[in-house]
Amino acid sequence: MKRFVKRHNDRIIGIIAGYDRVVFRGTLRSISYVEGLEIFLRSRHVLNKDFGAFSERATRQLREHAREYARRAGRPYLYQASSTASKQTLVQQIIQRDGVRQGLICVIACVEPCRTFKICGNRETKTVDLRSFDGKCEHVYFYFLDRDFGVMHVRLQTWFPFSIQICLNGREWLARQLDRARIGYEKRDNCFTWIERVEQAQRLLDRLWKRKWQRCLDAWARRANCWLQTEDGRQLRGYYWSIRQQEFATDVMFRDGPTLAEICPALQRHAIERFRSHEVLRFLGRRNPARCQGEVCTRLSKRSEGVCIKHRVAENSIKMYDKEGSVLRIETTINNPRWFRVRRRTKRQGQPCIAWLPMRKGIADIGRRAQVSRAANARYLDALSVVGETAPCHRVLDPVTRPVHDQGRCYRPLRPIAPADFGRLEPLQDARFLLHGFRNGELFDHWEDLLADQDLTRKQISGRITRWLALLRAHGLIYRLSGTYRYRLTKTGHQVVTIAASVRQANSLALAA
Repeated sequence: MKRFVKRHNDRIIGIIAGYDRVVFRGTLRSISYVEGLEIFLRSRHVLNKDFGAFSERATRQLREHAREYARRAGRPYLYQASSTASKQTLVQQIIQRDGVRQGLICVIACVEPCRTFKICGNRETKTVDLRSFDGKCEHVYFYFLDRDFGVMHVRLQTWFPFSIQICLNGREWLARQLDRARIGYEKRDNCFTWIERVEQAQRLLDRLWKRKWQRCLDAWARRANCWLQTEDGRQLRGYYWSIRQQEFATDVMFRDGPTLAEICPALQRHAIERFRSHEVLRFLGRRNPARCQGEVCTRLSKRSEGVCIKHRVAENSIKMYDKEGSVLRIETTINNPRWFRVRRRTKRQGQPCIAWLPMRKGIADIGRRAQVSRAANARYLDALSVVGETAPCHRVLDPVTRPVHDQGRCYRPLRPIAPADFGRLEPLQDARFLLHGFRNGELFDHWEDLLADQDLTRKQISGRITRWLALLRAHGLIYRLSGTYRYRLTKTGHQVVTIAASVRQANSLALAA
């Protein structure tokens, strides 16, 4: 990200990175599977054949509790016939109509798909058994105007196993923190276009994932689910909280709309034309794309805010779009955290140790999610740092096409547009080399194809790669990572490779027009 900021330093007024939309899922694990629910029913002296009547009584209690909760708060209880209708629009209308400043806004009931249980006959055992299936039931939405999180909602499934979801917005939380710290800002919709003290705002936003979420989420769940407050719920053991979906956004705030509009088309074109599947995998932290399974696709769509480019890998994605005219947003969405690793305590051969293990869905790894997402967004911006050079191409290419002297040795000029030199330069800009750099052995496959007709041994090819790297270092296109044998492209190196690729792919008729 530092390369992107350095390139556009005169255009950017600040960068803020943190959680945007987060959806928590609460699961009553003791009754979320058939065997556990059967144990719970036996503890309540309920036979399988009476499960339907028992469930209806429980559902009726939850509905009556929701109505009573709305009545005590003096807020409306509404039923929405269509699950596809926008609830957010209705909630905003109620806020404006009634002037709600804090507390419950309304309660909305709606029938939606869910995972639940039913009784089915078993012909082999001549009994009735519990089965888990995909069905529909009534869900109750509690919309609150919270003092910390603004407009948020708690969604409760009114049929067993009483799953719950809590949806929050990190940008709304930051706005309230800035108000308390008396830091000026401009906010449009769900993003900031200007913040008076960006560094202090970033420190405030970083506090969000360090919050004690278990206590906070349990408090909201008790408001919605009356079973957690009664004797019937003593054996439910409370909710286990996981993250169903999280969006981590890095917002690059530009001076104004025209400033962003000047470079945004070039960034979008570069992302569509240059970011291939293995590069997208690298953005999301996959070091070895060959071992990854799942479809990688890139999609361009037009929204009311602007053009959105979304790269999707299985259930996870990273996207770029312009928001509110002057904000460039890079957003990573993690739905399948097991793609990533977290360092935590475990046991190996019966002995406690600390190892890198797959990331969990639970809230225990919410901090690691933030680190992974922030790094993915930073890698994406670094890959875009080669775009937007306003200087003429000859100012970049002319210096490398002259001989140079380094440590008493003369090095030949480069010919970056010629097939031979370009074929060796282009692999260096591969996304897998952006983070960890490259070394001699990793370039062998690219050189083996170029030198196959010369009947050279592997050692001879390795020697030519070494001399090629020395030539690039002399011209200032690469630099060596301290304490290693790995190299990275410099800013000038990125510019040279990008310009050479653009020139080679340019349409001669378009250039002559």
